[in-house]
Amino acid sequence: MKTIDPVIDADLDAYVDGELTVARRVEVESYLSEHPAIAAKVMADMSIRGELRMALAGGGLAAKAETREAARRLERGLAYGRVLSSFQRVAAVAMLMAAGWVAHTSFGAFTASEVNASVPVPAFVDDAVQAYRATALRETMKSQPAQAAFNPDEIRASTAIVLPELPQGWRVTDAQIYPSGFGPSVEMTIDAGKGGQLSLFAVRPGSFGVQKVSHVKRDDVQAAYWQIGEVAYALIGDGKAAELDGEAEKLARSLY
Repeated sequence: MKTIDPVIDADLDAYVDGELTVARRVEVESYLSEHPAIAAKVMADMSIRGELRMALAGGGLAAKAETREAARRLERGLAYGRVLSSFQRVAAVAMLMAAGWVAHTSFGAFTASEVNASVPVPAFVDDAVQAYRATALRETMKSQPAQAAFNPDEIRASTAIVLPELPQGWRVTDAQIYPSGFGPSVEMTIDAGKGGQLSLFAVRPGSFGVQKVSHVKRDDVQAAYWQIGEVAYALIGDGKAAELDGEAEKLARSLY
């Protein structure tokens, strides 16, 4: 029988940074599923890193105060023993940004981008795209009216799917329960104001995971996807990828 190496702090460090092999990532996720307290800290750390990525993407001195605060939160959040060098690397980025030396292209590792080819896109993303297109088809049919009314608590009680808190100004115009390869899923059409029309998809993929926001393009559709615990999410639209990823980061943080 194959012996699995024990999961150490360095593995958690690499997991948050997205530097593990697929096989080792599976082993770490199995470990996290058995240690919910550590998993919660890992999720919080990934959320803070998301804030830093958004600050770096924005650039300029205006983000200086927010970046310093994110760095302080990161230092407090690493109570489970992340190595000092990781924090020093993030602090150095914050200092460079404050001095005006950060270039967006210099820190590709901090930006949400299309998933690396070595890591397959989760199957639930394809379900999310199909639900998005099914809803678009329904919108063309007078006999299939939209159902804007929905109850998050009722959805959670019936499907065990927790929905993120929507930003102020967003308005749900349609909410449906769709079948998927993993069981019932939730698909909501959202009027995001200047962000245009978006689709938020949520499903329980059958496995525990802590997946930071990643990006993939399917034909003319952009999808930002992530997973927190036992629920996976995808935010879909046809606008700019960077803006979609930023909105996905906000939704992900609302779940912590």
